[in-house]
Amino acid sequence: MGDDRGVAADKRGNNTVRDLLLSLVVLGFVVGVIYLFIPHDSHADPVKGVAVSYSVELGQARRDAPYPVAGPEGLGADWRSTSVSYNGADRKNVTWHLGFVDPQSQYVAIEQSNGAADAFIASVTLNSHRDGTGTVAAGGQTWERWTGGRYTALVRKDPKVTTVVLGTAPDAQLKQLAAALRERGGQ
Repeated sequence: MGDDRGVAADKRGNNTVRDLLLSLVVLGFVVGVIYLFIPHDSHADPVKGVAVSYSVELGQARRDAPYPVAGPEGLGADWRSTSVSYNGADRKNVTWHLGFVDPQSQYVAIEQSNGAADAFIASVTLNSHRDGTGTVAAGGQTWERWTGGRYTALVRKDPKVTTVVLGTAPDAQLKQLAAALRERGGQ
């Protein structure tokens, strides 16, 4: 009866290193194939071409919401809608959101709620406050200008709903979106 432990250990140790190197070669090949066949362009606009349709959600919100829901009409094709949501679960805090990327690739959105106005405005504007410059006229409506948080915003408080047009875009773009809003529906 001989002692085979040394032979088995040597053989096993060599196979482990060899297997490791083979695994690394196979993994490198797989990564190379993925890199070649998956499109990538670090200079491309990450939002370009990504547009969501919002007409179904807007129609649903207008049928269900307890207030007239704002949606844009007449914006150019260079305004790309990127996000839409409607939450009517809590009838005392129904929310509507519609986000866009404007022609200068800046974010602009419409936010509406029938909940507590001050808390809603602070939440969606990320803690902006009323600007001392007064009001802005857009679309036949008077809007308060808010600044200081992450977004600049135009705010309109009505008895049934608070409407906020906000974003990183310049004031002219916020005013353009606010002027394009048409409110319909509501129960």
